[in-house]
Amino acid sequence: MLLGPVLLKLVAILCVIALGYVVGRARWLGDNDPARTLGNAAFYIFVPALLFRTTTRLDIGAMPWGTLIAFFVPVVALMIGVYAVLRWRLQPGEPVAGPSVRSISACFGNTVQMGIPMAAAMFGEAGLSIHVALVSLHALTLLTMLTAFVEMDLARDRVRQGGGDTHVGRMLLTTARNTVIHPVVLPILAGFAWNVLGLPLPGLVDETLLQLGQAVVPLCLVLIGMSLAYYGLKGALRGALWLSALKLLVLPLAVLVVGHWGFGLTGLPLAVVVMAGALPVGNNALIFSQRYRTLEAEATATTVVSTILFAASAPLWLWVLSLIR
Repeated sequence: MLLGPVLLKLVAILCVIALGYVVGRARWLGDNDPARTLGNAAFYIFVPALLFRTTTRLDIGAMPWGTLIAFFVPVVALMIGVYAVLRWRLQPGEPVAGPSVRSISACFGNTVQMGIPMAAAMFGEAGLSIHVALVSLHALTLLTMLTAFVEMDLARDRVRQGGGDTHVGRMLLTTARNTVIHPVVLPILAGFAWNVLGLPLPGLVDETLLQLGQAVVPLCLVLIGMSLAYYGLKGALRGALWLSALKLLVLPLAVLVVGHWGFGLTGLPLAVVVMAGALPVGNNALIFSQRYRTLEAEATATTVVSTILFAASAPLWLWVLSLIR
């Protein structure tokens, strides 16, 4: 019964993705790569507005830090592990940003449009408050780290090709600058600085950011459908399946093991973090891949496949949690 609202939300998400697919197939927005234009709009306008407003409104003192650490330790460990293995196995001619793009697909969950209604439906207000605290640090932690990884890889690649600064200090400085002056990282850092200083957001600014942020979810879902229409699943399905398996099975298992046996979580906090780990791939995976023009078809396919398979994997994890005492 508790899964009812979540499944309804999942079907609605798939319907919006299907609408984007129809728009892409029919070329209603023209033939001049409108998916990339929408992706850039999301990346440079709407997502930064949402992230800045979210971080300025955090109640940092009320954060359940122990529970959050129990979640992010296995998530970050798996993300770094996937990145390290793929970076080690990277072959000449393969995209340099590939390891980072695949790492985000394996670890970045749909914590907002799927996670929030799931937490509200299954765990009530107490569980939702834990989940919202997790959401507030989700993008900051994962996107900041992956941005640093990919920018360092790109800097090293430019040096190898003779087009970059070979001085280690200047290369690190350039990487740090590209990591901070970034459409995702910068608004998060600015939002936290605003929050720490205790500055109020003027009413007009807050309302403007709210309006921009509300466009993120429908825009990104339509973008996924359009990208699926343009790229298709051919050649991307195999990658989408193993990345979905990492996201839907390996990651929540890691969160369960570390959270319960490592940090002693039980009951509601354990259930919330495990189900957060079990969420399908979030829209930021596609936006990240478009930012670096790498594996866009695979990121699209992984988002769609993991969202569909979540209907089967979510009840599995709820059953597993019912066995934990």
